[in-house]
Amino acid sequence: MRILSRSTLAAFWKKHPDSEQALRAWFAEVEKAAWTNPVQIRARYAAADFIAGDRVVFDIRGNHYRLAVAVKYGPLFIVFIRFIGTHAEYDKIDAATV
Repeated sequence: MRILSRSTLAAFWKKHPDSEQALRAWFAEVEKAAWTNPVQIRARYAAADFIAGDRVVFDIRGNHYRLAVAVKYGPLFIVFIRFIGTHAEYDKIDAATV
């Protein structure tokens, strides 16, 4: 998968250093994936939440943070980072439209 944009993650882990290792691990794993449907995501990330518009919300660092992405499955294989934040910040957004 091509992930847009890593700089969003880097900016977040500079602000929240405890998230860096988990975000780097997520990025490395997803970058190697080739998802063609949500079932493939669910097989690896059982706690992921699927919402409207091909949006997926991942729990990061033991559910301390939330990462919302928009997925364009194969043949495009693109993951757009739409939001990364704490649970309190996540509660203030609409993950389906952000």
